[in-house]
Amino acid sequence: IPPPLMREYRLRFATMFDRADIYKPFIERSLDLFAENGRLGFICADRWTKNRYGGPLREKVANQFHLESFIDMSNTQAFESDVIAYPAITVIRRGKSGITSIASDPAIDKATLSSLANSLGEQTTDSSIIRIDGLTKGQAPWIVTGCNSSRLLREIEAEFPLLEDVGCKVGIGVATGADRVFIGPFETLDVEDDRKLPLATTKDIASGEIEWHGLGVVNPFAESGKLVDLAKYPRLASYFAKNRDQLVCRHVAKKSPMNWYRTIDRIHPDLTTTPKLLIPDIKGGANIVAEKGKLYPHHNLYYVTAGDWDIESLRAVLLSGIAHLFVSSYSTKMRGGYLRFQAQNLRRICLPSWASIKATVKADLVAAAKDADLDACFELTGQLYSFTSKQRSIFRGHLAEVTA
Repeated sequence: IPPPLMREYRLRFATMFDRADIYKPFIERSLDLFAENGRLGFICADRWTKNRYGGPLREKVANQFHLESFIDMSNTQAFESDVIAYPAITVIRRGKSGITSIASDPAIDKATLSSLANSLGEQTTDSSIIRIDGLTKGQAPWIVTGCNSSRLLREIEAEFPLLEDVGCKVGIGVATGADRVFIGPFETLDVEDDRKLPLATTKDIASGEIEWHGLGVVNPFAESGKLVDLAKYPRLASYFAKNRDQLVCRHVAKKSPMNWYRTIDRIHPDLTTTPKLLIPDIKGGANIVAEKGKLYPHHNLYYVTAGDWDIESLRAVLLSGIAHLFVSSYSTKMRGGYLRFQAQNLRRICLPSWASIKATVKADLVAAAKDADLDACFELTGQLYSFTSKQRSIFRGHLAEVTA
């Protein structure tokens, strides 16, 4: 959408927020035209039901309308040609919120779809339909999969604080805007030693352990957060001068010409020496690797620092199914069942504080994490969250997804 047109959309439509696509104002305008008990079905991408930019529209639906039905077709080949799309059928009615009927990936044939259409609006015992009361709550993402998992998630959220509220921190690695310039073999980057940092990439953690392939990133920032004076770093100045043409054409450089040699994100060197968990964005299950404090993360990696938690124990708990439970609930689904382990989803994970855990359980968890005993970590995680036998059974399904 061209910038002038986007500005006009933002002026006219309250839900046109962040990086929203044009179907957002279309839905908003349609909802505003509803008569009392008016109802409309939308067939469009499902991204707005969970992503940040869909928050205002989800809030509008929650406050003024009822989400009657939601048919998730993200893993259905719903088109005659083979395209990558994430469609959903969403039926919304003006009126008080109530029970939402949810179905996923129906077979594309007349008999199945006719039966589904007849069952959605009735209180039938059709096993392919999940019915949830109070699905829409303010701007919160819509959790439309796994009724039992959804219930377990809400119970955890009601009892435990958010991960960042117990001292952990979630972030993303550095985006440079010119990786070919800022990133290269660490040993041969021709800059001063204090102007480069060893870099972790997705390739370095593909095996589930750290296997550094020797890349580094050039750091143009001083400890103060300002760019360094190139006059004090002749090798760095020469290196940037050789690559000036590539650097000045970036948006970040055009926006601030005096800062033409900066990376898009500021680099915080102390993160290099901080123990952290590294997590790639798009994965089928959680791939969480402990990095003891030697590498700086690339922008394809999210990181979690542990605060008071023992870093290996935190990894063990997240890999025991907790990360998959939360991320699979809040992430938009990608083709092939892949999930987005983005910061916004990781920050929703709830976790007991390290100080609140009994000393004996801490010791057992540290030992189990050290021995990579996943079964023991799963059982100890159940103790941390005081799971009942039924809750453990539901939770084990998320462990199975991680280990598959």
